Amino acid sequence: MSEAITMTRIATIHSDFKEKFGIPRQSGLIEELRAVIVFEPEYRTEHALRGIEEFSHIWLLWQFSENVAKKWSPTVRPPRLGGNRRMGVFATRSPFRPNGIGLSCVRLLGLKQHVENGPVLYVAGADLLDGTPILDIKPYLPLTDCHQEAEGGFSESNSDYRLSVHFPGELLCLVKKDKQKALLGVLAEDPRPAYQTDAARVYGMEFAGYTIKFRVVEKTLYVQDVIAERNCGNA
Repeated sequence: MSEAITMTRIATIHSDFKEKFGIPRQSGLIEELRAVIVFEPEYRTEHALRGIEEFSHIWLLWQFSENVAKKWSPTVRPPRLGGNRRMGVFATRSPFRPNGIGLSCVRLLGLKQHVENGPVLYVAGADLLDGTPILDIKPYLPLTDCHQEAEGGFSESNSDYRLSVHFPGELLCLVKKDKQKALLGVLAEDPRPAYQTDAARVYGMEFAGYTIKFRVVEKTLYVQDVIAERNCGNA
């Protein structure tokens, strides 16, 4: 029997994604995305973060809290390969793995002290669900973490895949201005599951308190409706 290892949540990230549908497949793809990291009470000390603001990027080690697999599979279907080719789970970043642990590199925007929550980190480009448990935080080191000669394997076969987004102005106006660029980026990355290609199907995606209704025809995404909490006058 494999040895069980216990890990502790040190913080929780709060993002604009209330559900898994629509979350970017990798961190850093959409720079405009914003998120906040709030530490658990026992880790709310500025001493544990001393020096972190000297780094532009940090690594987040986190748990796939909504994709806890009861049984793992040695092969998975990567979305960028159309969802119909199986690859080894350890050759992918699939959430369906023996240990549901994720790794994301995000840009550190700053650290602020809050009366109730203590030191809080603000980050950009996170690919995490709202409420995701953070297990550890480490600085990104360009000297050792960046390898210019690295090869991306099969992930590079569709690295330039993006959708054109048709978002009528009267609908985009319903979205808060500081969320518009991030939303456009999320839609361009094609939120649909790889196996769903029905051009007649209308999808609904939750983002930043809005429900975005859209459909995709070939390589163009058409936004059809925005169910907003606020109108453009309050954006």
